[in-house]
Amino acid sequence: MQIKTERFGGVNYNDNDVLIFPRGIPAFEDKTKWILVGSDDNAIKWLQSVDDGELALPVTSPDAIQSDYNARIPDDEIALISDNKSCNPADLALLIVVSIPENAPWNMTANLRAPILINLKTHKAVQVIALNEEYPIRHIVFPEDVRNKMKKSAEDNAVKEAQN
Repeated sequence: MQIKTERFGGVNYNDNDVLIFPRGIPAFEDKTKWILVGSDDNAIKWLQSVDDGELALPVTSPDAIQSDYNARIPDDEIALISDNKSCNPADLALLIVVSIPENAPWNMTANLRAPILINLKTHKAVQVIALNEEYPIRHIVFPEDVRNKMKKSAEDNAVKEAQN
């Protein structure tokens, strides 16, 4: 199968690639079918809606943001994406939605409070609210010194382009 996307053009996928979100994703409740798109060498992937080629959310592994990330997930959320009441933890994976400002990528934030929980066996997924209250919705990804270097580099490049 193929979906025409705004960001990636035509994307081929098969049934095993589709993640089913039984209740959609908050703000996109009517979009229940998604696929992961992106190169293997990039930590950022895109959760692309199969229902809407214009809709894609940047996501990454929690380890890419915070090495000691340990979201506590409510049992009823795990049950929602499981075949039965018991679920092997090895069948579960987490993704974090990131927000990348178009003209200021150095200000990227990650939503550590609401990870996406995926059951790799059932291909069902759900965005959940972690029980860990210490995790913020807008966790700043880059340290201040890195953000400043990225911003300065972008400003320098803009000056060079303006001079040409």
